[in-house]
Amino acid sequence: MKVRSAIPFYGAAAVVVLWALILPLYKPWHFLVFIAAAAGAYFLLEKLFPGKEKVIEVPEPEPEPTGNEAVDTLTREGRQAVAELKRLRESIREPSVRSRVDEITALTEKIFADIVEDPQDVPQVKRFAGYYLPTTMKLLNAYDRMSGEGTGANISGTLQRIEDILDTTVEAYRKQYDALFANEALDIETDITVLESMLKREGLGGKDFNV
Repeated sequence: MKVRSAIPFYGAAAVVVLWALILPLYKPWHFLVFIAAAAGAYFLLEKLFPGKEKVIEVPEPEPEPTGNEAVDTLTREGRQAVAELKRLRESIREPSVRSRVDEITALTEKIFADIVEDPQDVPQVKRFAGYYLPTTMKLLNAYDRMSGEGTGANISGTLQRIEDILDTTVEAYRKQYDALFANEALDIETDITVLESMLKREGLGGKDFNV
């Protein structure tokens, strides 16, 4: 959204006031010159002061409640955490750290989205939200804060330690997300075993079956 500068309006108004105080305004051509002068001042100042582009962030709509209090509570915490991770990502200047924060944010969104589809994963996600996520954000907040504190052995060493642990953190988040599919994988494996047994019992399994 572009916000117009107020200067062109003030300039046109100044022309109107000065003309009224100094120059005549009783003949038709006086009015024509007057209007042209005011309009000229406005358009000239608009080119010199074009205004600024203003980014207006539209908040994401709140998802519909699932009816499961534990799921709804965790998903609210997840949205707050993701918003904070995105804020930190914009504040941190180091490209490699920003890239890892992007991965952490994407995985966090997926982890919290999973419990809407599979509420059985609430205990696992609750542990994740209770320790891994707040600890990660605490480290990133410390990194953001210390990055602007200049140089020094303690500052540089701490920043490097945080950068090093982020690779491990990303991998841990990937494993956490993958672990949420353990129940589903087991159910699918059970279904496959049952289907194979049924096909074998009916004589429909194996490569040698002919229609």
